[in-house]
Amino acid sequence: MYLQQPHELNLAVAQLIDVALAEDIGGGDLTSQAVIPEGLRFAGVMAAREELVIAGLPFAAEVFRRVDPGIRFHTKVKDGDKLAAGAVLAELEGPARGLLTAERTALNLLQHLSGIATMTRVYVEAIAGSGAILLDTRKTIPGLRQLAKYAARMGGAENHRMGLYDGVLIKDNHIAVCGSVSEAVRRAKSAKAPLVEVECDTLEQVAEAIAAGPDMILFDNMAPELMRQAVAIVGGKAKTEASGGIRLETIKAVAATGVDYISVGRLTQSARAVDIGLDWSAR
Repeated sequence: MYLQQPHELNLAVAQLIDVALAEDIGGGDLTSQAVIPEGLRFAGVMAAREELVIAGLPFAAEVFRRVDPGIRFHTKVKDGDKLAAGAVLAELEGPARGLLTAERTALNLLQHLSGIATMTRVYVEAIAGSGAILLDTRKTIPGLRQLAKYAARMGGAENHRMGLYDGVLIKDNHIAVCGSVSEAVRRAKSAKAPLVEVECDTLEQVAEAIAAGPDMILFDNMAPELMRQAVAIVGGKAKTEASGGIRLETIKAVAATGVDYISVGRLTQSARAVDIGLDWSAR
């Protein structure tokens, strides 16, 4: 739906790594400096400890590079791959102090993003063949949106709005202020917004919205049978999206209503970090 520019992701990664390393290292890695001899080299293997979809390997590699440019990070798989427990993700080699200093930040990032990608893939597979497309939302940890949405793409979803700046989504409070669905849509279209989507809770609102001519209609917290009727009312005159409390156990029924898109906030809001390990050996 909404395309992310590569430079935006690169900037987000650079900013996040700066913050994350400053947070963890502060004035220096006291432990590594105290117990690891200068000049000692380590080699290590990063592996999946459970079935997962990997996301964030280039970002993890950048963490190690930023701590010590002498570290080599050789990936064995690529982002978006679905992997079995035990699969080797990357092989690392370089100065031991730098490797140990960067380890936790790199793993934190990789485990979080891979958790998003893994949950996303489960939802994508659940609606495979239905014609419905899975979307993420703006429900993200502040500061991590670009990376979280990248991870959702690696899991097979498409990105919804990156932010408030790249599309109009008229929600219930906007409608309340404007006075009606039709008036809110009219104002958005008059402002020549690049894409106008409006949220509807009832079939009456759906009919009113279609008459106003938005690009998309979002069915908010509708039961599947009501949603099926809403799709019929739209009749292909706009794209349709289902949203609101959709879970893995309900998403198939939602997809069967004929909606074009299904958005799921939990993909980026509450995905569990997956288990990825890094085992070292001295060289």
